[in-house]
Amino acid sequence: MSIARATGLALVLAVVLFSGCRQPEAPPVQQTPAEPSSPAPEAESGNGEARESPEMTETPSLVVETLDGQSYDLAARRGRWVVVNFWATWCAPCLKEMPELSALDAMREHIEVIGLAYEEIEPEAMRAFLQERPVVYPVAILDVYDPPADFATPRGLPLTYLIAPDGKLAKQFLGPVTANEIEAAIEAAGGPKAGA
Repeated sequence: MSIARATGLALVLAVVLFSGCRQPEAPPVQQTPAEPSSPAPEAESGNGEARESPEMTETPSLVVETLDGQSYDLAARRGRWVVVNFWATWCAPCLKEMPELSALDAMREHIEVIGLAYEEIEPEAMRAFLQERPVVYPVAILDVYDPPADFATPRGLPLTYLIAPDGKLAKQFLGPVTANEIEAAIEAAGGPKAGA
């Protein structure tokens, strides 16, 4: 690891430690979306308050390798509601919402979750972590220096996107989100009634 990269990482970690699960404010990474960008739907915090929404691609693509070595392609999930959850092992609100997201994935056939670990962690360490905090949904480790181009770079965690069956962004949540809030957003967007 270069000295500049190590110094930058140390600075990021120091700021994160002093600001909970907020990432340091920095200029956004220049991204080239696959399709023309349009403003994302209004984001909400987990408590229902509207929050500033970074721009991202309206129909995002995402292809990642999961921890179990499988390829996860968001486009292959058309026809289902997909919850794309950016999280980290050091983020307390992220850990609190994991069991609820796991239960949502297990109990609702029309909904699936993908966890995107937004941190520098070795796969072995992540596997050990997930032994202690298991989830039923797939998890992928992202490169924090090269996050998925079609999603806004997280400035705080957790950050959750709800993708509709047509592949379009339906809702974005900044901060922790509950299964009830996700199901209510699905119902509001014309999907099945919450609890169905």
